[in-house]
Amino acid sequence: MDDSAVVAPPAAAARRHSLFDDAQALVTGTLFIALGLMLFRQAGLMTGGTAGIALIAHYASGWRFGVLFFVINLPFYWLAWQRMGRRFAIKTFAAVALLALLSEQLPSLLAIRRVEPLFAALAGGLLIGAGFLILFRHRASLGGLNVLVLWLQERTGWRAGYLQLALDLTILLASTPWVDARRLGLSIVGAVAMNLALAVNHRPGRYVAL
Repeated sequence: MDDSAVVAPPAAAARRHSLFDDAQALVTGTLFIALGLMLFRQAGLMTGGTAGIALIAHYASGWRFGVLFFVINLPFYWLAWQRMGRRFAIKTFAAVALLALLSEQLPSLLAIRRVEPLFAALAGGLLIGAGFLILFRHRASLGGLNVLVLWLQERTGWRAGYLQLALDLTILLASTPWVDARRLGLSIVGAVAMNLALAVNHRPGRYVAL
């Protein structure tokens, strides 16, 4: 069937998500992302955003990733509230808390003894991308740098996509003391897989629920 023949209903007719819809989406999306990050950590790979900053701190200090991820995101909740509204900020806080909890509990529920780094990069990146897609479609995120770049775009006119890319590359490069060149390259492969999953599936007009 030709996609051009499909006419999306007007935004006003879009069905609002119920509380149950949002709750299951937050659990499912954060579980996908937690699984992807678990593959990354098992293979010694990196990612961007506040998760990447938390991974660097985890590799450098040995402190628990979930706790670091939650604390690093704390300054961004006020910005999310101001920039994207109360509902978005509350759901984002819930998603971050869930991801922090899942990241701590998954190793006791699932043991991965060996994973090929290339597989971890591809599968982990696709899982994280799918998790973000679910969160985005329910007006939630993992806060942090995503909210910051949107705010900077609004205040300065700088393109959010370019800002996000520059920040992610900076975070990946900052990980070089703990990640060798091969794993850094595979981390970039994982970032490409994640963004490809978003680019292919997250397009205007394909999903209109609120």
